[in-house]
Amino acid sequence: MASVTVGVSIDIGEKRYPGHSGARPVTALLNMRACIAPSEFCVITGPSGCGKTTLLNIVAGLDRDFAGTLSFAPSDRGAPRIGYVFQSPRLLPWRTVRENVALVQPRHADRMELEGLLTDVGVAEAADAYPAQLSGGMARRAALARAFAIAPDLLLMDEPFLSLDAAAADRLRSLLLRLVSTRPATVLFVTHDLTEAVELADRVLVLSPSPGRVVAEMPIALPRTERRDRDALPVLRAELARLAGPPIEPAPNTAKIAFPRPSSPHRTAE
Repeated sequence: MASVTVGVSIDIGEKRYPGHSGARPVTALLNMRACIAPSEFCVITGPSGCGKTTLLNIVAGLDRDFAGTLSFAPSDRGAPRIGYVFQSPRLLPWRTVRENVALVQPRHADRMELEGLLTDVGVAEAADAYPAQLSGGMARRAALARAFAIAPDLLLMDEPFLSLDAAAADRLRSLLLRLVSTRPATVLFVTHDLTEAVELADRVLVLSPSPGRVVAEMPIALPRTERRDRDALPVLRAELARLAGPPIEPAPNTAKIAFPRPSSPHRTAE
């Protein structure tokens, strides 16, 4: 399956959860607006409880109870294929790695394509193992393979490397970038890790404290190969930290800093 990346236009007037036991309803998102360009790697960050996971669930179609609109373009084959990598791998424990990945593929899928994906993600040698037999890093690799097995137009990632040690997380970030370069997808990636954000993103969106909305953005045009420079990385991270905290009060207009925008095809839709 060839991937055709899509753009995403998000306009959520309000997302509210009902209160429990007589408590007031909780507004998770309010006036949440963003445009994600086709093939863009967009990272979302913000304080805990600001609605980042809620936003991904809405984009994924898992939560349709909100006031607003969501649209995808361009797409010449109807609804886009969406891959989702959660905070935990969520592998079916009674299926092997190969079976977990194959489960999401169409019945007519090429078996060699599946084996190639397992190799690319680094789980070929563990393909016949069950989730309980995997390390945390290997389980996350299997979850990545499952997400890419459908050749997603849009890849949603909710802190996918959470709880891994620094070295394992670093290896998986490098793997993710290799996969996206060879299997293109638009990526919407949630993280609390500001270093991770500036290493991966074409653009970072900063959400306000709850109810979440975009209050700042940081386009990053510096090539990823140069971002780990001992001088460049601290500067990028410091600028993002300035935007991300202390908590920013929602403002009428999104704040921007003077980093140039990525060149096409990563140019952000305004």
